[in-house]
Order: sequence, then C-alpha cells, then structure tokens
Amino acid sequence: MADDSERQPPPGVGPHELRELELMLAGTKPAAMFGEAIQFRDIIPEDDFAPHVAAGRIIKREYYWDDPESGHSFIEIYYALPGEEWRIDALRELNLIAYNKLRPWAADDDREAGHLLGYTDAEVDAFLTWTGRLSG
Repeated sequence: MADDSERQPPPGVGPHELRELELMLAGTKPAAMFGEAIQFRDIIPEDDFAPHVAAGRIIKREYYWDDPESGHSFIEIYYALPGEEWRIDALRELNLIAYNKLRPWAADDDREAGHLLGYTDAEVDAFLTWTGRLSG
C-alpha cells in the first residue's frame, strides 16, 4: 500500500482543489469543474459559489448523466468567469468523449483540460509527469 506522500502531488502540480472560488474571484482561474455521483452529492461547493453566480460574477452550468455500468447518476457542475463560458463548452465536450468512450483518454486530453481550467504549461507538465502520462 502506498503511503500518503506517494498519493500527494509533488510541488509544481497545482492543485486548485478547494481554492477554485478564491482563484476565480482573483481572476487567476478562468474555469472550474466538479462532478460526483448524485447519491453522494456532498463535495461540490455550490453554496460557496451561489452568491457570486447570483451576482453575475461567475457563470454556472450543470449537466446530469447516467452511467449504466455503475448504475449511478452523476452531476457535473462547471463554473466560468464571464466571457470564458467557451471553456465550459470545451470541457464538457472533452468529458463527453470520456463518458461515451469515443476514444481512449490521452495525455493531450489532460493537457487541454488543464489549460482550460487555468493551469500553466509547467503545472500541466508536472501533473502529466507525476501520473506517468507525459508525452513528448
């Protein structure tokens, strides 16, 4: 069994997790996405984002889908800064490729998703190296 240090990302790998709203309000993160099984719905910080969505500072879109293999229903929630909604469309399209198994997920997909979410080239490369998916 791997120890906690092996599960934690190394320096240079994001993370934006738990800081999405802070980074978006600072204007340094253009988009965020969350997803989980509806029956376990407790990790998406919708209440934190809600006043900013209501005020128009952040755009929200949500999608639902069923996974016949697991029998679970899922929700995806995407947030973007105004004018960056195109990132939601691009992230959703990437996720549909994976969900519908149109082709195997590749490092280039991770790279595109990372850029859409506001990660730098160096952060994306560090992530891909850490996961063993860096392609030349």
